[in-house]
Amino acid sequence: MIILGTNKALRADILMLIAAAIWGFAFVAQKDAAETMDPFFFNAARFFIGATVLTPLVWYLSKRNTTSIKTEVSTKKLLFAGTVAGLFLFTASSFQQVGIEFTTAGKAGFITGLYIFFVPLIGIFLGQKTNSGTWLGGFLAVIGLYLLSINEDFSIEKGDLYQLVCAVFFAAHILVLGYVAKRMDPLKLSLIQYIVSGFLSLIIAIAIKENIEFDAIIITAIPLLYAGVMSIGIGYTLQVVAQQHAKSSHAAIILGLEGAFAVLGGWLILDETLTTRGFIGCVLMLIGMLLSQLLPSLSLKKAS
Repeated sequence: MIILGTNKALRADILMLIAAAIWGFAFVAQKDAAETMDPFFFNAARFFIGATVLTPLVWYLSKRNTTSIKTEVSTKKLLFAGTVAGLFLFTASSFQQVGIEFTTAGKAGFITGLYIFFVPLIGIFLGQKTNSGTWLGGFLAVIGLYLLSINEDFSIEKGDLYQLVCAVFFAAHILVLGYVAKRMDPLKLSLIQYIVSGFLSLIIAIAIKENIEFDAIIITAIPLLYAGVMSIGIGYTLQVVAQQHAKSSHAAIILGLEGAFAVLGGWLILDETLTTRGFIGCVLMLIGMLLSQLLPSLSLKKAS
């Protein structure tokens, strides 16, 4: 594809790393926005902003026809794939934004990053084999999650539980994109999933009678613009483009670094701090997430 050029695998990794950094700092914007905008209205606004940003590029490239897009895919299949991806993106983003009001940006980022573990785990139900490295990594990640999120009275914060559910749906979203991104126009696919997510968010916002006012958009303009332009318009688009040339499990490793960027952003911008217990939990989660992917790769190399 024209956006990736030569050495596609390396460029895909770079694009996903940029996306992870954008998403990590987006947790700060989302946490800030939670103070002034209701969650579904916020998500509707940012998805529509992202779609607005991407539309001119899709139109321009379609007119010039300069990409290596697979034109044999029918519009019906493209709409179906975009809708499915949009449903998973909407569900994951909804749990994330609802939950972030009840937890810190850093914790939200780290727990969301557990999709690194959930991607191969869900693969079991898709007929994929799961190796011992995945189970070891998952065990460490669960211990880390316990230290980070479980209180001394053995209760989990509501916001952290929402982020955990969010991680499962983001894992499913990554798997969906891993399949469809190689088969159709990634930019059009991105645009469709943003529109679907935006309309679903708006419908829910209206249904539950959220405060839908223009004043809220003005007050939340800066974090909303970052979340819409950077996180949606750029970040998720980079993900779809990059996943044309990366396996889902490999993509999950790089994208999962958003957790580290979220902690960094929370510390730099929101003055968030972690207890020693929470810090150890983050370290164990990071080690677990990496082991779940790196150990299988090392085993395969030795076997070959």
